[in-house]
Amino acid sequence: MKKHLLGLCVVIGAMSFAQSTDGPRFGVKAGGNLSSFTGSDSKSKIGFYAGAFVNIPLSDAFSIQPEVVYSQQGAKAKDDYEMATYTVKNMQQTLVYINVPVMVQYNATPEFYLEAGPEFGLLVNAQAKGDINGSTYKANNKDTMKTFNFGAGIGLGYRFIPNLGVSVRYIAGLTKILKDEFGDSSKNTNIQLGLNYSF
Repeated sequence: MKKHLLGLCVVIGAMSFAQSTDGPRFGVKAGGNLSSFTGSDSKSKIGFYAGAFVNIPLSDAFSIQPEVVYSQQGAKAKDDYEMATYTVKNMQQTLVYINVPVMVQYNATPEFYLEAGPEFGLLVNAQAKGDINGSTYKANNKDTMKTFNFGAGIGLGYRFIPNLGVSVRYIAGLTKILKDEFGDSSKNTNIQLGLNYSF
């Protein structure tokens, strides 16, 4: 009798765990970036991001979410510059990354969650743009930038319904942007706000 009761308890416990832990869910996400570089001579630049993710539940409270995200980042120069006979205005640097964040999410409620984790980035394009003596110039300067970017992210999200939600995330860059840089090393900073939809 005891063996039957123990067996029944094990089966009920396994069923309860199976019901409380769903399988992986795939999804897509998109939104806006407000990015900049560390340092006093730059200001924020608006961009966008779009990508895909898989959310893997570890328990009712925790899940892990790897993502692949196309992200347009960069910064604008805070001031105009005078160099010899040249007047440089409206300088901005655009950096395009393929980022791979791996977020650990804590479900505080069924709708609300907190998240944190590392982000690995691969630079795929870099372009400088500015007005020199009244004429606009663009230049690809990817060769002067580090190809790999590493950062740490923290954020929160809210699910309106099980499949649709909104999230905000701050990512602080931990590696410098330029290959050769004197003085303080500039790093990426980025705030993301957007929607996500899971299937």
